[in-house]
Amino acid sequence: MPSIIKTISPTKLSSIRKRFKLLYGKDADQMVERLYHMIGRYGVGLTHEKPKSRWSQKDTILITYGDMVQTPNEAPLKTLKKFCVENLKGAIGTVHFLPFCPWSSDDGFSVIDYRAVDPALGKWENIKSFESDFSLMFDFVLNHCSSQSSWFKDYLSGIEPARSYFIEADPKENLSKVVRPRTSPLLTETQTRDGTTHVWTTFSADQVDLNWKSPDLFFEFLDILFLYLSKGARILRLDAIAFLWKKKKSNCLHLKETHEIVKLFRDILEIVSPKTLIITETNVPHEENISYFGKGDEAHMVYQFSLPPLLLHSLLKEDTSYLTEWALSLPKLDDNCTYFNFTASHDGIGVRPLQGLLKDSEIKSLVKTVKKRGGKVSEKNNEDDSKSPYELNITYFDALSDPDNKTISRNRFLCSQAVALALQGIPGVYFHSLTATPNNQDGYKETKMNRTLNRKKWDLDELTKTLNSKTGVQAKIFKAYHSLLKIRTECSAFHPNAKQEILDLRPAFFAFKRTSTDEKQELFCIFNFSSSKQTLNLNEAFATPSLFDLVSQKKIPLNKGVITFQPYQFYWLDVTGK
Repeated sequence: MPSIIKTISPTKLSSIRKRFKLLYGKDADQMVERLYHMIGRYGVGLTHEKPKSRWSQKDTILITYGDMVQTPNEAPLKTLKKFCVENLKGAIGTVHFLPFCPWSSDDGFSVIDYRAVDPALGKWENIKSFESDFSLMFDFVLNHCSSQSSWFKDYLSGIEPARSYFIEADPKENLSKVVRPRTSPLLTETQTRDGTTHVWTTFSADQVDLNWKSPDLFFEFLDILFLYLSKGARILRLDAIAFLWKKKKSNCLHLKETHEIVKLFRDILEIVSPKTLIITETNVPHEENISYFGKGDEAHMVYQFSLPPLLLHSLLKEDTSYLTEWALSLPKLDDNCTYFNFTASHDGIGVRPLQGLLKDSEIKSLVKTVKKRGGKVSEKNNEDDSKSPYELNITYFDALSDPDNKTISRNRFLCSQAVALALQGIPGVYFHSLTATPNNQDGYKETKMNRTLNRKKWDLDELTKTLNSKTGVQAKIFKAYHSLLKIRTECSAFHPNAKQEILDLRPAFFAFKRTSTDEKQELFCIFNFSSSKQTLNLNEAFATPSLFDLVSQKKIPLNKGVITFQPYQFYWLDVTGK
């Protein structure tokens, strides 16, 4: 046995070998040997240094494309860095770069070359430059790659090892059980050196699914993983991970082999980069989503996919019943796992995560409301050949806006964002939520793609002018949002591991208590989800004449124990502090 293998914990080595055996059978020992030969690549070697803490209240994550902010004659990544440092340093801890590699479709998620930065965005040095001010989060697009990639071209020519990188299937086979997030064909006809075949394409004809049964493919991605670690990745987002492993006559979703791949990556990270975190992107019903925590041995974070649509529904209906019921059902987490709380991302607002949480009539009502506000609805194919809503395509600001009342629009939107910032977990803030961007209708007219509505590219001068306006709604939201982010970084009760207790104050209020791990800070976060003024009697909760509100930085007097809320107003009440 190579000497370097002997330095790995026997328990961890046993775990890695067991996972290789489950996935690749008789090749397991050979794969352990191959892993040994990769240690040290790109300067990534064994480490016994464990992080003192995986995360803190400072770990808010900005979700952004590399070219979200642009200015003439400058690499977009350089422009983005400038904007982030000037406007977000100290308020945002991590920048999540959505795919920045050369690509052919799906705004980056059809990767041509995983080891390069798209020249239209900049260079690796531009990515690395963020490290001096922020932690970095990269996308790890594992399920598929571009049909224009060298891998797929080699496959078409029958060249090893890529010849085994893709999945072929017979279109005559019954594949109706396969869960689809799209209405496009599952199989795409392809001409190879050996003749006509059909390859598996879950998301589009240009996004060809990868065959994870191939040991060579696994090590291809392990090499990419080591490269990303050397470039500063602290968090890796496993894109579309739920679809990874394919078995005919199954639904090809959340298969045990898929979970083993995630666990295997985590095992390997714990011996070469224990500080690096894995987050799984699984836009599915809640119980399926949290299955990626495993037994504390899988993902460190999972997206809280039920939160965006539930929050939207509750604010529009002015009724927190479903939201409160869901929050009360959330399981207690191990200190090594946490939620990624977000309201919007580059994709739409998922509908599937509402399954089992809202009645069908409520979902239909939400779909109708989104359409009225200029949004679109993307559909998926079902097993019975019917179609159903898969996601709502609209900016979160427009989804909550009131065309006739700017004050309601601002306050209701900020209320939604404050919930996500205060809930147990790590907040993810999409760039267009931070800037309260309205629907990108001009972009949609050009691309005819629903998701373009929520993917505007800002001109730096236009954005600066918008955010510096003295009267504009977006400027007011950005200033208030920035203040909330700064407040959050200073509160130990917002640490991801701080305790959370949901309070049932429905239908008008959504509320919970956060208590720091050392129990030195206790916050009551209370949100009015109503468009009317509300009062709440706090006599039974607090034996004090006033409370300190972190949001307004003022003492809030309790008039005979009663606190007043304006429409969509919220308080972060510090019971133990000021």
